[in-house]
Amino acid sequence: MAVASVVSPHEDEQFMAAALKAGQSGLGRTWPNPSVGAVVVQHVDGAPRIVARAATAPTGRPHAEPLALAQAGELARGATLYVTLEPCSHHGRTPPCADAVIASGISRVVAAIEDPDHRVKGRGVARLRAAGIWVTVGVGAEQALADHAGHIRRVTLGRPHVLLKMAVSADGKAALAGPRPAVVTGPQARARAHLMRAHADAILVGLGTVRADDPMLTCRLDGYEDRSPVRLVLDADLDIPLGSALVRTACDVPLWVIAAEDAPADRAAILNDKGVEVLRAPRGADGRLNLPAVLKLLGLLGVTRLMVEGGPHTAAALLEAGLVDEVAVFRSPVVLGPDAYDALAGRPLDRLTAPVGFAEVERAGLGADHLVRLWRR
Repeated sequence: MAVASVVSPHEDEQFMAAALKAGQSGLGRTWPNPSVGAVVVQHVDGAPRIVARAATAPTGRPHAEPLALAQAGELARGATLYVTLEPCSHHGRTPPCADAVIASGISRVVAAIEDPDHRVKGRGVARLRAAGIWVTVGVGAEQALADHAGHIRRVTLGRPHVLLKMAVSADGKAALAGPRPAVVTGPQARARAHLMRAHADAILVGLGTVRADDPMLTCRLDGYEDRSPVRLVLDADLDIPLGSALVRTACDVPLWVIAAEDAPADRAAILNDKGVEVLRAPRGADGRLNLPAVLKLLGLLGVTRLMVEGGPHTAAALLEAGLVDEVAVFRSPVVLGPDAYDALAGRPLDRLTAPVGFAEVERAGLGADHLVRLWRR
């Protein structure tokens, strides 16, 4: 097998960045599989050049590595493969990616992180090294851990990665009295929020948000209109209005309503007839849906990245249950007034904007608004 040409650490980082960018393009479209990026780098006229790049295909198959290798063809021989997640080593619906890498004649593999899936977990790296391939792990690891957080949470905790997104007024409010919806943020902040939707597998709200806002929960960002996530509603008793925008469009964009195990069967049948998928989860001691059980159910169904846009009560409940992994708070200069609804029901705002156990990872200006993102430590 040919020996890979020497590449500098800076070049490793540069080519891994290209692989990460490729993988990010598929976020929200490949579940239950992770959206992996891969590039093949060959020395052409004495300089390293990308000769192939690919991401995991929509629905999760084929994987990124065989797509990139097929694109590279004979140029893969003696080349370096940059991949954002350790190549798989187990037989699933497709053969192991590690075997495809070995067969291609690749001389070196640079993987951002090992795969924590118990079916892989270092075995892919071991198989490559046993075949004489030089393997480097850790380049671009920080970004890869963020990009693959959904996959990591699902295979280690059995639930999706949970992003809680809130738009908050200058006086700490989220909705007008009634409750009635309020336009809190400007166009740049809304565009960023819609990009988050496009990168999510599913988006969740509570029944209160459906009644107050009658939302569509679709992605309306230019170029991403076909990237709307599955829409989820927490509705223990199946009280969702049949005339709501969500129910009316259930045949166009998937809608899952999560009900209690004892919710009326006749009501579920009516919703089924309208194209709604009704899921069942147990109630907790308080009579509400058991949130850990809901997330476990979503994990079993393959959801890896869950965006929560539910109102103040849903946000507070998830935070109190320790089920939030990432927080995105869009702060606006708009003032809604003392009669408006608090952004976090019954709890001080700093429980949302500076939650215990979270670290700030981003602070950005978006027109008149500001975004603060926090990540669980």
